[in-house]
Amino acid sequence: MKKLTILALAGCSVFASADFTQNFDDITTLAGSGWSTSNQSTTIGTTNWFQGNPDVFVAHSGATNSYIGANFNNTTGTNTISNWLVTQQTSLSNGSTFSFWTRTVSAPSFSDRLQVRMSTNGASTNTGAGATGLGDFTTLLLDINPTYVATSYPNTWTQFNVVISGLGAPTSGRLAFRYFVENGGPAGTNSDFMGIDTVSYTDAVPEPATMVVLGGLAVAAIRRKRK
Repeated sequence: MKKLTILALAGCSVFASADFTQNFDDITTLAGSGWSTSNQSTTIGTTNWFQGNPDVFVAHSGATNSYIGANFNNTTGTNTISNWLVTQQTSLSNGSTFSFWTRTVSAPSFSDRLQVRMSTNGASTNTGAGATGLGDFTTLLLDINPTYVATSYPNTWTQFNVVISGLGAPTSGRLAFRYFVENGGPAGTNSDFMGIDTVSYTDAVPEPATMVVLGGLAVAAIRRKRK
């Protein structure tokens, strides 16, 4: 009976499971959860990443302020905003899904932009230096509104699902959000106010053929046990 139990657990362990979730109920706990931030804008403004402001818009889920936000005041004057929000370290593998919800203000007049980037360098949080620096996060997975159309960044909570691909083998690393807006700032032609909520990373499920093999092994083990 013990052999059957061990085999069943081994089969279950390869099925999808959430590697981590983050709802931003209290962003002061992010560092303790392994997340990090780095504002590398041309000049640092009066804001960084901040707790959601329900007076601008309410959270996707949970308390009205339970999201994380960034805005045009991440820099000063007219400059490039490059503000990083780096996730905790995790195991990265092809087919895994990074999911999140994001939006800007209800009636945007200025364009927001958000990138999702990946580092495969283990625990590293190196995002380079300055507004153009990337450090270890050279792999671009998603770029929302790179052409700076004010109406192209979603103005209601919208879910994005990024599927990891291109890895030679499973590895350890981190994912990162980069609030990256050129000609941003209080005097710039771009950048407004954007939020991120309900983030999750989910491990890849096995291929159907793999699940069939696992099921066959379990059945064979049961038959052998009965003989």
